[in-house]
Amino acid sequence: MKFWIHTYGCQMNERDSEAVGVLLRRHGHTEAAREAEADLLIVNTCSVREKAEDKAIGKLGMLVATHKADGAGTIVGAMGCMVERLQAALFARVPGLDFAVGTHRFSRVPDAVAGARAGARILDVGGEEACPGALTGHVAGRPSAFVNILFGCDRRCTYCIVPRVRGREWSRPGRDVTEEACEVVAAGAREIVLLGQSVMSYGSRNEVWADGPVSPRGFREPLTRLLEALSTIEGIERIRFASGHPSGCTPELIRAMAELGPVCEHLHLPVQSGSDRILKRMRRGYTTAVYRAAVARLRKALPGIALTTDVLVGFPSETVEEFDRTRGLLDEVGFDNAFIFKYSPRPGTPAAQWADDVPPAEKRRRNRVLLEDQERRGLRINKDHVGRGVEVLAEGASPRNPARWSGRTRTNKIVVFEPRPGVTAGDLVRVRVERARAQTLYGQIETAGEPRSK
Repeated sequence: MKFWIHTYGCQMNERDSEAVGVLLRRHGHTEAAREAEADLLIVNTCSVREKAEDKAIGKLGMLVATHKADGAGTIVGAMGCMVERLQAALFARVPGLDFAVGTHRFSRVPDAVAGARAGARILDVGGEEACPGALTGHVAGRPSAFVNILFGCDRRCTYCIVPRVRGREWSRPGRDVTEEACEVVAAGAREIVLLGQSVMSYGSRNEVWADGPVSPRGFREPLTRLLEALSTIEGIERIRFASGHPSGCTPELIRAMAELGPVCEHLHLPVQSGSDRILKRMRRGYTTAVYRAAVARLRKALPGIALTTDVLVGFPSETVEEFDRTRGLLDEVGFDNAFIFKYSPRPGTPAAQWADDVPPAEKRRRNRVLLEDQERRGLRINKDHVGRGVEVLAEGASPRNPARWSGRTRTNKIVVFEPRPGVTAGDLVRVRVERARAQTLYGQIETAGEPRSK
């Protein structure tokens, strides 16, 4: 069958979709060039916000109505977090859905497809494998590759459904991660992005370095040892990891970021709120003072670091004054980018039991204010790059304009530039920035770049 996977949600979901696609190919299926050509349609779902679930259910309903009405044998399935949350109820929400596979059963998607082709309606959810969902297949030729190192989450923030749909934390052995990294580099990747719901907790719950290696630099923490091991792999020019937490910004991690050449000067460090009362109610595990101290340590060791963040507005009982403190903290830190979300109750979380007492119109206002602030802040920061050269990992044609190319800097800024003969995806190029927008830099290639050392 020709398959097409439509993905909602985070980088973890993108990685899951890639791995399932590779698995389907191994079972004789082929990827369609576009959705309309597929006879196997899968939606990889997200449950972090109500809006994400609504989009996924709407998409599934549209696929069933559009592709199954003619009786041509098209199969429509769902996978991921929303499946794990709704389980059998999803079939009532989407009549005509053929299969649904949860977050711990991705390796069984081909079996679900086979069952659906035989006329069965398949639901495969629940349970936790030794390394849940650890599919290692990658699409060859991509300059950047996601690599899962941590599954699940133990933090139990009061608004977050991730622990319910992804399970408890489990870290992959360091040797498994380094072997996968070698495989993706051999397949053409020059950058790897280490993924985990709370990636700095890597190795906290289970042993990951029982068989070494010993750290030449004297690192003792599981994540820093992993970064050091990956930094020695020939062909890896850049290493990123997401998402972070202030408690993980230890002196040793910051030293690793400063000393290890491939580790990029960028960190996604969700803050969520600038109010200590709200942070405590969210059960985030830090205060604004702790967050500020983490930022100060990072910037002292890495003066050019770019910081991005997540913010949740309209959390139950958040006052206007507390929102203003959030606004002030964002401006004080000076984030390169911020992802702003309106709170929505998630069934089964502690916060869902509280009054959702910030009116929708006020949530929209707070969301709009922070987005406008970030637009101004991002533009101001990016304008400082105009006239300068930046190292860019070329990714290929720009999604918005195929006549131009795009890539990212070490600080994770998107750069759009004119292609040049001889430059291929995966090349490091030096681009002189000519103009800037809040989230994008534009320029011309100066030279083919060399890996930057620290």
